[in-house]
Amino acid sequence: MNVKEITQSLEQLAPLAYAEDFDNVGLLVGDDQQEVSGVLVSLDCLEVTVAEAIENNCNLIVAFHPIIFGGLKSLTGKSYVERVVIKAIQNDIAIYAIHTALDNCFKGVNDMICEQLNLTNRQVLIPQSNTIKKLTTYVPRKDADKVLEALFKAGAGNIGNYEHCSFALEGKGSFLPNEEANPVVGKKGELQIEEEKQLHVTFGKHVQHQVLAALKASHPYEEVAYELTSLENTNQHIGIGMIGELESGMEEKTFLKHIKEVFKTGAVRHSHVLGKEIKKVAVLGGSGAFAISAAKSAGADVFITADLKYHDFFKAENKILLADIGHYESEQYTKNLLHSYLTKKFPNFAIVLSQKNTNPIQYS
Repeated sequence: MNVKEITQSLEQLAPLAYAEDFDNVGLLVGDDQQEVSGVLVSLDCLEVTVAEAIENNCNLIVAFHPIIFGGLKSLTGKSYVERVVIKAIQNDIAIYAIHTALDNCFKGVNDMICEQLNLTNRQVLIPQSNTIKKLTTYVPRKDADKVLEALFKAGAGNIGNYEHCSFALEGKGSFLPNEEANPVVGKKGELQIEEEKQLHVTFGKHVQHQVLAALKASHPYEEVAYELTSLENTNQHIGIGMIGELESGMEEKTFLKHIKEVFKTGAVRHSHVLGKEIKKVAVLGGSGAFAISAAKSAGADVFITADLKYHDFFKAENKILLADIGHYESEQYTKNLLHSYLTKKFPNFAIVLSQKNTNPIQYS
């Protein structure tokens, strides 16, 4: 088993195409062809994490947060980032980060928060735009089923909980091959009218390369005519944050105590209580101030996130309860998600869950 086989499996869960533009995800250190002795799954990748990997004979670290975020101009060990990279290289340890690709995954970071709170009717809070592609192509009628099957196999035609979704129209196509052409049907210099099917399929942008490759490999024509467009349709399964409902409503102060216990945080910073029942809950792991307006627009009674600044709390505007549970606390279950996923994918392989608490924030 090499690094690439494991990371490709992770990208089935959280395709890197959906990571935020500012992020630095994927293989950050190491060779993707390196044979893997074991995988250590962690939230962060620090010096203690690399030491833990060495101790457990793991030469691949799968971390949520990327250790390299900005550019590195030197590797002298003057910062903790440089020391981690140096130590990993010296011990032939690869480092892979998944970060906002998993944030934007339906069964990712925010779903884990919802899971801890037993929220029902879960939906993406801020759907990511331009994630759905539409392919239109023209195929000889007798070859349409073969081409369509190849497109499905490549990942096209998946809509929510449905697969093999398509639409077809029948018509007549025309073309005139020149002397340089090598037509499958018709003759050079003669206009050809062919009974064709117009096929329509949609797909997630992360499989575009595979879908177009399948189209060209299965299509009988020398020149394949197709149109590719980006749709503005809302993607129900890709986006950041999540909103759901408690099975039973809770009084605000009771709910605040509840999330303090659930997320094992030293304190919950929150806006003014409003004297209303908490039923609809919006969540966003990590720094989520940018989503306050989305949570309000969605009708949430409370928004659970982290890293709120002083002025962010004013944005509650007596319409919503804002609850900051801490960055680490909001994302702490992410490594359990990744560990569980990899263990199911590779049941006979060494997948080790990091036991290190890497939270840099302490409470007194």
